[in-house]
Amino acid sequence: MTRLPDSLREEYPFDPKSTEIDGHRYSYIDEGTGSPILMVHGNPSWSFAWRNFIKHFSANHRCLAVDHLGMGLSDKPQDYAYTIEQHISNLCSLIERLDLQSVTLVGHDWGGCIGMGAAGRMPERFSRFVMMNTAAFRSQEIPFRIALCRIPMLGAVGVRGFNLFAGAAVLQAIEKKDRMTDTIKKGYLFPYDNWANRIAVHRFVQEIPLKESHSTYKTLVDVEAGLSQFADHPFLLPWGEKDWCFTTNFLDDWEKRFPKADVLRIPDAGHYVFEDAHEVILPSMEEFFSSHPLSGAKSDTPST
Repeated sequence: MTRLPDSLREEYPFDPKSTEIDGHRYSYIDEGTGSPILMVHGNPSWSFAWRNFIKHFSANHRCLAVDHLGMGLSDKPQDYAYTIEQHISNLCSLIERLDLQSVTLVGHDWGGCIGMGAAGRMPERFSRFVMMNTAAFRSQEIPFRIALCRIPMLGAVGVRGFNLFAGAAVLQAIEKKDRMTDTIKKGYLFPYDNWANRIAVHRFVQEIPLKESHSTYKTLVDVEAGLSQFADHPFLLPWGEKDWCFTTNFLDDWEKRFPKADVLRIPDAGHYVFEDAHEVILPSMEEFFSSHPLSGAKSDTPST
């Protein structure tokens, strides 16, 4: 079990909870009361990415942020497949166990696909969506630097041996470099401190389905098909326009699918938009909540 270093308590002052899935510890944050905001991270981050969101919204909301198996503070079994299908199923299990209703889903990177995959299987539990620099549909667009990590053996040595994927992310996924302090960098990297602990980081890269023969292709087709269930639901799309991975081409695709969505283009933010622009995104989410209130829910407006 991965434990949080004391040096990160100020940045991440939460008491992680856990549930058991397939015999493994599945860690998540559950802070505050009110209508639930469920935050789902991608690769190679973990719930640490949502710390500013949890601090901001937990006064008026129940803020939940998961660590996928193999990521963050969750167990990292070496005999687990770490497929996207499993990640979706695990998230569904947590939602059912906690009986979450009227959920506002927040997703980033792979978290958008996993979150929308769960929503598609239990649409009656979801009310609003905030998708940032992510995709929940097929694409042939893959950066060369990520494609290199998919090369057999070479990818494993680079991602798991030298931590090149997570290590590069803290340097290349953020535009405002001064925000990536040594403490924040440690926060992102410490769960992935050796070969064994980087297994899921590598598997996420391998799970990108570029061909129909890929085992995850059908899962992604199903997630994509499920999006139509939410055509009339409120969507907010905050987007770091300097993202070299999920470029604005992906944002264009979201807008085509959800033409009524509120779009927040952030010109000076990169892939880790929650680091570059949380001070822009948080008030935009407040406005979004106020414009699309939940029936019978506790006020979405922060206490003053």
